[in-house]
Amino acid sequence: MNQKFPKNEKLKSSKIIENLFLNGKKHIQFPLKIIYLETSESENNKVAFSVPKRNFKKAVERNRIKRLLREIYRLNKHRLVKKEANLLILFIYIGKQMPDYHTLEKKMISLMTYLNERTIKN
Repeated sequence: MNQKFPKNEKLKSSKIIENLFLNGKKHIQFPLKIIYLETSESENNKVAFSVPKRNFKKAVERNRIKRLLREIYRLNKHRLVKKEANLLILFIYIGKQMPDYHTLEKKMISLMTYLNERTIKN
């Protein structure tokens, strides 16, 4: 199965991200924090990834973590159930140490199942 992470699934708008921080719901599954918001404005789920500069001073390390997060999302995005309303999602890595792939994958999958449970109930 050829899974991609196309441009139209990336969350880039600063206005939407600001709205996400103001009105979004939060959940933490250490070392990941997720902020999400249901919307009917977009045609599919939109996702962004963030690593704070406070925890990782070197851009190389921040980019490595974001690359890992994007790849894990790309391979597991099929776990998010399609609904009428789509999601705006921001994954934030809040750990202080360089993560390994398998730990991040387990945490992201558990966050995706949490999202499915929360959004189906609403």
